Amino acid sequence: MGARVSRLLSWIIRSVWSYARRKAEIRSDSRAARRFARFGAGSAIAFPTATLYGEPWIEIGVHTVLGGDMTLAAGMGPDYDLGPGTVVRIGSGCAIGRGSHIVAHKSVDIGDHVYTGPYVYITDQNHAYANTEMPVGLQWPVDDPVSIGDGSWIGANAVILPGVHLGRNSVVAAGTVVRPGTYPDHAVIAGVPGKVVRTHDPEVGWEPPLRESGTPTRVPTPVTGLPPEAPAEPPGPGSATRFPPA
Repeated sequence: MGARVSRLLSWIIRSVWSYARRKAEIRSDSRAARRFARFGAGSAIAFPTATLYGEPWIEIGVHTVLGGDMTLAAGMGPDYDLGPGTVVRIGSGCAIGRGSHIVAHKSVDIGDHVYTGPYVYITDQNHAYANTEMPVGLQWPVDDPVSIGDGSWIGANAVILPGVHLGRNSVVAAGTVVRPGTYPDHAVIAGVPGKVVRTHDPEVGWEPPLRESGTPTRVPTPVTGLPPEAPAEPPGPGSATRFPPA
């Protein structure tokens, strides 16, 4: 009898949780989405969210998905007036991994078709510690805008510090701490602190050269669809294919 009750209770809890996840996520046609400066069609923020405030200063493009347990914040806290412009801008066709944190006070600009793994931290503000007589937490923080180029991929647990400007189609390895600076298009950044470990020259190609890898899988998005040269169906094992451009 006890086992049957336990199974029934487990089923009820799972059913209620699944219902809550479907109904409580933020979609473009929901009342919660209307609080944002822009919330594009086909976009969603999964339930549950960890922290969400400053929506009037946040823009999200079309067909962008943000995972659950997300921190998405503009400003120091709720009910702050951040002025006429937006502070967080996330492009179209993006996928932000669950448990990630995007915390902005001045400007965080994420381009189109940017993908991240889980638990990525992106912020444009850091604590100051110049005054040795005052606790670090009480000193006025320092802001420095952040931008992430179109088509970039950021691995799990990476940290993007204030003042980072990633070029188009950049790759940040998992666990990397990217220091302030401007990075070129197609840069591969890895390590703590992060360093450029691979670059691409249009005439020479990748340096150092890429190792042989498995056949990539087509990943179309509703934003642009497939380019004309891309196959209509995913490739079979061992067949030649090209990843469609973002």
